Amino acid sequence: MNDIISSVLLAFIGGGIICIPAQLLIDLTRLTPAKILVLYVCLGVLLYGTGIYDYIFELFGRGASVPLIGFGANIGKGVKEAVENEGFLGILSGGLTAASAGISLSLLLGLLFSVIFKTRQKRM
Repeated sequence: MNDIISSVLLAFIGGGIICIPAQLLIDLTRLTPAKILVLYVCLGVLLYGTGIYDYIFELFGRGASVPLIGFGANIGKGVKEAVENEGFLGILSGGLTAASAGISLSLLLGLLFSVIFKTRQKRM
């Protein structure tokens, strides 16, 4: 039971540490949330490519894989494997293949929620 509690606590702390810089960028700069999301995905690819992401994942577990950095690392891993197996064309197909389950789930859930809930414009 202690192992479960400690791994959940580390995941929570790791996810929080990853989110702190994003919140600071939102609060202190004029960067849009979309630009920050792209920055985090690219950072995940960079961290995976340099081997640093594996150490972060070992330390924080799922807390490092859920935010966008984990998504970027997943794309980087897919590209690396596809390049090893398919050659140069793996650059184009590897990231999409590795992330296809997450992308498909996002699209399906977006569709489901758009059917269930009525959308409306914000009042300003």
